[in-house]
Amino acid sequence: MLPKANVELNPCRDAEASGSLEPDSTGHVWVLETLEMTRALGRMLAKQLPNGAILLLSGPLGAGKTSFVQGLAEGLGITEPITSPTFALAQHYPQGTPQLVHLDLYRLEQPASADELFLQEEEEARAAGALMAVEWPERLGLDLPEAWCLNLRHHDKGRLAQLTLPRKAST
Repeated sequence: MLPKANVELNPCRDAEASGSLEPDSTGHVWVLETLEMTRALGRMLAKQLPNGAILLLSGPLGAGKTSFVQGLAEGLGITEPITSPTFALAQHYPQGTPQLVHLDLYRLEQPASADELFLQEEEEARAAGALMAVEWPERLGLDLPEAWCLNLRHHDKGRLAQLTLPRKAST
């Protein structure tokens, strides 16, 4: 079981976040004291995210985004090593249930380039029913109200992770 924390965060540019951390508002927060706890959160969320979900992973360098994806992949049944696709930009893991597409947009400084890569990979992921995990989503110029957001931050006890549920599109 992962400990919860009461802190105020507003990840993924969600202007509607109220600052309240009740499960029915902006999401859940965990204190992750070790990288193994970060991976454990990934394994847990792999069982809870719907097939075809988009998961945006934000946070500074070294916050644990790739470690989280390693746990997510384990939870999906992927046994091959998971590394950050910083230079490849995208990694596909077809043996997962569902499949996993892992993007790292860190090197794409222009939103148009990040958007183009994301949209190409999203089309392929949707066709396969794959889960998409996207590191550095702040590089995107797109609004993704259907995306789940996980914000990882350094904390005096390790890391804080906050999961924000998808927003409803404005009508």
